[in-house]
Amino acid sequence: MTTAQLFQFFLSISILVVLHELGHFLPAKWFKTKVEKFYLFFDPWFSLVKKKIGDTEYGIGWLPLGGYVKIAGMVDESMDTEQLKKPAEPWEFRSKPAWQRLIIMLGGVTVNFFLAWFIYSALSFFNGEKYHDNSKFEHGIAVSDEGRKMGLQSGDKILKIDGKVADRFETSTVNMLFADEVTVLRNGKEVTFPINENGVADVLKANEAKAYFSPRFTPVVDSILPKSGAASAGLQKGDKITAINGKPVQFFDQLSDELKNLKNQEVPLTVLRNNQPVTVNIKVNSEGKLGFGPDQKMMLSELEKAAVNRKYSFLEAIPRGFTRTIDVLVMQVKQFKIIFNSTTQGYKKVSGPIGIIKQMPTDINWEFFWSFTAMFSVWLAFLNLIPIPGLDGGHVMFTLWEMITGKPVPQKVLENAQMIGVIFLLGLMILIFGNDIVKWITGKF
Repeated sequence: MTTAQLFQFFLSISILVVLHELGHFLPAKWFKTKVEKFYLFFDPWFSLVKKKIGDTEYGIGWLPLGGYVKIAGMVDESMDTEQLKKPAEPWEFRSKPAWQRLIIMLGGVTVNFFLAWFIYSALSFFNGEKYHDNSKFEHGIAVSDEGRKMGLQSGDKILKIDGKVADRFETSTVNMLFADEVTVLRNGKEVTFPINENGVADVLKANEAKAYFSPRFTPVVDSILPKSGAASAGLQKGDKITAINGKPVQFFDQLSDELKNLKNQEVPLTVLRNNQPVTVNIKVNSEGKLGFGPDQKMMLSELEKAAVNRKYSFLEAIPRGFTRTIDVLVMQVKQFKIIFNSTTQGYKKVSGPIGIIKQMPTDINWEFFWSFTAMFSVWLAFLNLIPIPGLDGGHVMFTLWEMITGKPVPQKVLENAQMIGVIFLLGLMILIFGNDIVKWITGKF
């Protein structure tokens, strides 16, 4: 981990935590509710910095796992119930009307949502959006074994994911993992098929750096490994492969597929060299490879043809920012489909702070930083709305119950539910951190 990665992570988390807690703090103050603490990060046993101003102690804790505001008269993760044994005071949370308590509890996620909307709108206006248009891949996509198992085929042109137009290559690679069905243009016809979960599981198990589909490109020789079949056969940089074992090939993925069936065999290979066809006998190794690196300029050329740099006016950027926020929210919800699925076992790929830091750019990249902050802000909003005691969603659930039934949830029930929620969340954090540590030790990040 570099200093730049740590800086970007902690700056992003600090912004999100402070603004989220401010979303609780401000309405609490508006409704004349006493806020005892406002902390960035947690402070078990001691804090790094603290200062009391008025009724509130402001500080920075040493445990960088979030932050909190401690509101008087509220059952929270501190489990400080001594004050709750006394009669309710007018300035306490529990003495406020249910609708005011609901607004206080929803303040954090509301700020998270609007923060993401603001950031995405600003990014669209100032930076525009750069992506590769699926429809501009003239020859469609090349598909790995994992992608093929999902239901894709080389040559497909991606049209829709779950019925929604999928024009962006970068988001399609992610969205397809959470999708139910995909529509492609295959051999001139539109074909819709369900995504095979076993294929998704294989994609998640594979090396994370490996794409399961990419643009198709021409097989042109670049670097040649010494003592390989390519070196022995006299292949040269710039040779364009046109046939192997008598079978024509137009794209690199076709060559790779053929080689899988020709392991340890010597076969004829036809190349175009200086615009002249040349045929040589070449030995395929035990891994189904010839021993050369493909010319990456071919793939880059295909990507350049499909490159789009979309600009937005100020009035266009605002609704676009909203759409991007909703898209990320939907993606976060869909993630649970593979995280808790016994087939895909996505929970094994869940990363905690260590994994997230490792994904940060090694040099400071402000566009990435703000994109990440917006995405994580949406994630915090969604996560905090889950109706688990210990999260904002748990408090909202009990408050809504009170508003619907007209009866408050008994204090003892709130305390027990909070305790169960805290234990569950601590267990989840231990699992995530443990997963991070195992990955770090085994070098699987």
